[in-house]
Parts: sequence; C-alpha cells; structure tokens
Amino acid sequence: MLLAVDTSTSWISLALYDGTYVGYEVTWQSQHHHTVELTPAIDRLFRQMDIGYEQLTGLGVAIGPGSFTSLRIGLAAIKGISMALNIPVVGIPSLDVIVAAQPLDEKPLIAILHAGRKRLAYAPYLVEGGVWKLQEEPAVIDAKDLVKTIDKPTIICGELSKEARAIIGRRWKKALIASPARCLRRAGFLAEIAWERLLNNQTDDPVSLAPIYLSTANPIPG
Repeated sequence: MLLAVDTSTSWISLALYDGTYVGYEVTWQSQHHHTVELTPAIDRLFRQMDIGYEQLTGLGVAIGPGSFTSLRIGLAAIKGISMALNIPVVGIPSLDVIVAAQPLDEKPLIAILHAGRKRLAYAPYLVEGGVWKLQEEPAVIDAKDLVKTIDKPTIICGELSKEARAIIGRRWKKALIASPARCLRRAGFLAEIAWERLLNNQTDDPVSLAPIYLSTANPIPG
C-alpha cells in the first residue's frame, strides 16, 4: 500500500494506492493552511479506509517546483512516516504529475505551476517511446512571455489563474489549454508513478531528499 502526498502549491492532494486500485483520493485548495490541514487529512484517510499506518509499504511525494513552504511541509510529513516505519519513499517532480493526466498526443505539451508574483514555473514535454518525456529543465516565466514561445499547436496544462488563462487563451489557434479537470494535480497519478519506481527499486534517501527549487538562492515564496 502506497501513500502519495502532493503539497506543491496552495493545492493539497492525497491518495492511497495498492498497485491495482486508487482506493482513496482527495484534492483541495487549502490557501496555504498546509501546516494545520495536512496531518489531520492523512489521519482521516486511514480512518475512512479502516487501515493503519503499519500497512503502508511505500510513500510517494511531489518535490516541486512549487511553493518553498508548502513543499517543505509535505516532505517533512512523508520523511517522518518513512523513517518512523522504515519504508521507502519516492520523490516525483510536480510537473510530471500534471503531465501524467494528459492523453498522449503528437503535439508538444507545456506543463505549468504557479510560481508566485504572477510568474509560472513551466517545462516542455514530448511523447517519446509511448510516454511523455521532459525536454528541458523547468524554468520561470510570465504568461505574456510564455505566449511568445508558442509558435505551433501546443497543449498547455496545469495551474493557471484566470488572468493567465485569458492571456494564453488569446493565442487559441496554437495554445490548446487543457480542461480545468485535466489541469488539476491529482495524487492518484503521483501514486501510480511512485509505485512503478518502487517496483524498479528507484527509491530516494528520506534524509537527503530535497525539494526542487528553480533558484536555490531566490526560492519561490510560499
């Protein structure tokens, strides 16, 4: 049984996965109340599923990019569980979680997260070998500059404010914005990715596992 936790931005998502079923999944916008909401939500998950922490065999956690504070809260919770139960943990880039929800397509894709101060964290992907593959490391940009980079039909998915969606949507012939449901980061997809990596022994050291910040000298504010 694998517990997946994503606290990359103002959204929190939790899932419980056994390799066959996503038995539990919940996603909500906490408005950065992660500290007081995350642990009770995890406890509620176990009560509703009528299982104990000792039944966990693995953990998955989103590692960013994202909010400095939010990421650390999720990582701290997962690290604590991992070390208390001596079970493996897998860190998954947050943009990969968004991309996992998108149908395969011959068109390129850009995944996006809020990066504070009206900026966007983004990265491009292409389908290679039957899966979406990251093409460049994530970077920070604003919506107006992002639009200038789109010169052919491109799928856009991820967290977009109303303002950013309107700016990007003006290039509607080339910027193909995914539906709001497909733009939501869901821990069920995080759990599937993490489970696959656990099966391949691609685990992380819970002590040294760290968030992805696009600039360690100037991290994205929480």
